[in-house]
Amino acid sequence: MRRAGALLLAACLVVAPVARAFAVPADVTVCFTAGEPCLGRILAAIDAARSEIRMQAYAFTSRPILAALIAAARRGVDVRLLLDASALHDRGGRAASAAAAGLVVLVDAPDGLAHIKAIIIDRHLVIGGSYNYTRAAERRNVEDVTFIDSSPIAADFLRDWNARAAVATPFVPGRARYHRHHAHRRGW
Repeated sequence: MRRAGALLLAACLVVAPVARAFAVPADVTVCFTAGEPCLGRILAAIDAARSEIRMQAYAFTSRPILAALIAAARRGVDVRLLLDASALHDRGGRAASAAAAGLVVLVDAPDGLAHIKAIIIDRHLVIGGSYNYTRAAERRNVEDVTFIDSSPIAADFLRDWNARAAVATPFVPGRARYHRHHAHRRGW
């Protein structure tokens, strides 16, 4: 009986952090690019931003998303981008255009890839999923886009964005290489 109690206690200790991590209020919707207007929903969310947008992207070639981000900045929204170093070499990459328009563009160059694809809007809406911010995602790929309206979850994403931004390098047009750094990994 003691052994069963000890096993139950151990199981509770293992599950408790996971259960707590998901025990936050959230309004979640999902869009799939096969047959749904995901780009339109992303653009509408950016257009509705009032104070700040933080974007993390592995790839960024989308002209409509760039235009929406620039329009948001012109409305007074604080827009900052955190891009993987490989995004700077993509044909049609938008880093230089974003920087030229006055957006803050940072380069995250971990040993591996900065593969997070997220847009955090006004500290409550997180847009994420498999969707890279590219023309291919908009027109060819089968992708998912998740919209999470939750201040606690947005706070988690912002914490990670800020941690990555702290080790990132400001984008410099024409600069070919960025120093790779060790990603701060959690206990995997």
